[in-house]
Amino acid sequence: MQDLQDQICQGLEQLDGQARFQEDCWQRPERGGGRTRVIQNGRVFEQGGVNYSEVWGSTLPPAILNQRPEAVGHDFFATGTSMVLHPRNPYIPTVHLNYRYFEAGPVWWFGGGADLTPYYPFSEDAIHFHQTLKQACDPHHPEFYPTFKRWCDEYFYLKHRQEARGIGGIFFDYQDGRGQLYQGPDLEGAAAQYSNRIGTIDCGWEGLFAFINSCGASFLPAYLPIVERRQGMEYGDRQRQFQAYRRGRYVEFNLVYDRGTLFGLQTDGRAESILMSLPPQVRWEYGYTPEPNTPEAQLYEIFLKPQDWVNRAVS
Repeated sequence: MQDLQDQICQGLEQLDGQARFQEDCWQRPERGGGRTRVIQNGRVFEQGGVNYSEVWGSTLPPAILNQRPEAVGHDFFATGTSMVLHPRNPYIPTVHLNYRYFEAGPVWWFGGGADLTPYYPFSEDAIHFHQTLKQACDPHHPEFYPTFKRWCDEYFYLKHRQEARGIGGIFFDYQDGRGQLYQGPDLEGAAAQYSNRIGTIDCGWEGLFAFINSCGASFLPAYLPIVERRQGMEYGDRQRQFQAYRRGRYVEFNLVYDRGTLFGLQTDGRAESILMSLPPQVRWEYGYTPEPNTPEAQLYEIFLKPQDWVNRAVS
C-alpha cells in the first residue's frame, strides 16, 4: 500500500509539473497512523490527496459488525491507500481510487476499486478507462471485471438523486478468496449475484493480493492519458460553474454513502485525512436542469447511465 501511494504520487507530480505533494504523517491515539499527501494549486490539479493508513483497534465499528458479525470480540487491523483528485480544467474528470485490506481474528478481506467522474462527456475517455481496468482484471479471472464493473455502477449511485456519480469503473468488497460473498442487507445486484457468477474458486490470500497489485498498477495507465488529452482544452466560466455544481454530487455521495468515510469516522480516524476527498470549490443550485442539446445535457442523458464502455464505439 505504501508502494502504491509512492508510485501514484510520483506519476502525478511529473504530470502536473508545477505543484508537489505535501506530506503530513500522523499517529492515531489508539494504535496506528498514516501518511496524508495533498497536492494543491497545481497546473493540472486544483486539489487532491493520496492517503496511506494502517490502524489497529479493539473496538470494531458498526460498519464492520453489521456485515461480518463473526468478527465480534477480536482486535482489528486495517490498511489501505485511497485517492481523490480534483483537476482544475472542467474537461478533465475527477478520479477516485481505494484499495484496502482488513482483518479481525478469523475474518479477513480485500476491497476497493477505482472510478471516474467526468463533468463533460468524452466517450474515448470512458472507453480507455474501462478497457485498462478490464486488462488488469482479466488475468486473474474473466468474471472479475464484468462483476465488479456492475457492482461499481450500483455502489456509486446517489439514491436520493436517482443518478450515478459518474461513469464508474470497478468496485468490490469482502473478497476473502473463497469465491463467495457475504450477502449483507445492503448488498444487492452484482454483489448478491457474485457467488452465482464466479462459483467457488479458491484464489486465496496470495491470489487476491496479486489481483489488488494489478489493479493498483493500472491506475496511472488508465488516467494519465485522459489528462494529457484534455489538459490543453480551453474553458470559461460556464464550464467552471457546471463543474462546481456537479462537484456537489461528489460531496453528497461521500458524506452520505461512502464506506471509507464512514469507517474512518467510526474508528476515530484523522478527520483532515478522511475529508480530503472533498473538492476545494463547490456549489449547489436549486432545481437545475441542463439546457437541451448541450454537452451538459449529454452527460445526464448518456454518461450518467450504466454503459458497456469496453465494447462501445467512440462517438
